[in-house]
Amino acid sequence: MRAGRDQVTRRTSDPGSATRRPAPFRALAAVVLAGALAFTATACTKAGEQGGGPSFQGGSEAEEKPKASAAITAPAADAKDVPASAEIAFNSKDAVETAVEVKNAAGEAVKGAVTGAGTWLPEKALEYGTTYTATVTATGDDGKPATTTSTFTTMAKPGKQIRVTSFLGDGQTVGVGMPLIVKFSRAVPEDYRDDVQRRMTVRATPAQEGIWHWVSPTEVRYRPKTYWKANTKIFYKIQAGGLPMGGGWYGRSDLTVDIKTGPAVVMTVDNKTKKMTVKRDGKVIKTIPISLGKKSTPSSSGTMVVIEKLKKTVFNTMDDPNPANRYITDIEYAQRLTWGGEFIHAAPWSVASQGRTNVSHGCVNMSTANANWLFNQTRVGDPIQVKGTERKLENGNGWTDWNMSWDQYVKGSAIPAGETAATPSTEPTTEATTTG
Repeated sequence: MRAGRDQVTRRTSDPGSATRRPAPFRALAAVVLAGALAFTATACTKAGEQGGGPSFQGGSEAEEKPKASAAITAPAADAKDVPASAEIAFNSKDAVETAVEVKNAAGEAVKGAVTGAGTWLPEKALEYGTTYTATVTATGDDGKPATTTSTFTTMAKPGKQIRVTSFLGDGQTVGVGMPLIVKFSRAVPEDYRDDVQRRMTVRATPAQEGIWHWVSPTEVRYRPKTYWKANTKIFYKIQAGGLPMGGGWYGRSDLTVDIKTGPAVVMTVDNKTKKMTVKRDGKVIKTIPISLGKKSTPSSSGTMVVIEKLKKTVFNTMDDPNPANRYITDIEYAQRLTWGGEFIHAAPWSVASQGRTNVSHGCVNMSTANANWLFNQTRVGDPIQVKGTERKLENGNGWTDWNMSWDQYVKGSAIPAGETAATPSTEPTTEATTTG
């Protein structure tokens, strides 16, 4: 574990900044636990191993002293201007049980939990301009507690704050290919992304391995190693409130989101057969004749997901540099796949070509009846794989998270893939925190 922020520093990556940035705790976001939280560790010494054997003399100072000891390493005692995102770094020796309690000036306990990295993390950001007292109690196998306390005061509310938002909102049901998308209102310097990512927790039921991937300095996404399982409950939390993000900027607030996935609807399009195969929960439920992009405007081969669904819309390509590709057309049952304008949609004008030849401008064409049926089966986030066309899908042209291999995706993480959020939980054991 890295030392406390008041002990080790490193230089910020913000241009022109002369300040030095505290090194982050190796801590991960924790689930809610109220008041003090205790955990058990193997004692470093056993009863009877002390030299000299039993004594029949009157009690001495050495005999009365607790075997265990505890120390708070950060924030420093009486520290001022502590970030509201502060964790309590501590250590204990010869303890079989260690409890951490944090109270505000009014004596009210702050909810929090001990993380897998051995620090105490509040459930939510601390209040600005407030004094807190941390108490760590270590108890050895002799049953005698050793207690240490430290008081610190958080900084005043900063004027430079970064807003954190989620594309998805509470209660939504999405497809099994849906990435979790989190955005920041200002670029997060590369040197600070590991700190931010360690405060980003994902909990899935049933549990799956997954990781965060930085798409850009202002956007990070999460996907599991394989598609989400059908009907998965997903909770994610971004503990950014008061977190330093470089150049005197701090996270504005924490963010939590509860969503779930629906049935596993997966579409596969084969250019060779000119057909789409639709599976639900692993079983084929329909095969649909389709027409893809003609040679001058080929469809993209790769794995995409449904970005948006429009029962009725208008396609307007009058700004296309090629006059032959300019048109304004009413469209039904459109499902967007790329930012470049590739959709699944109804194309009654090309029914004679569907299942036989490619005549579209890059979209997946099908009959109105089939497009209507498919529209009623899918959700935003359902995956589609197109195979065998003349053009490969460009990563970034849509939600192309599944167009990368797992190894490629892991490279976009700011922390090692093996760093797991092993945090205490009051939830059922099936709601395990995933990798990253």
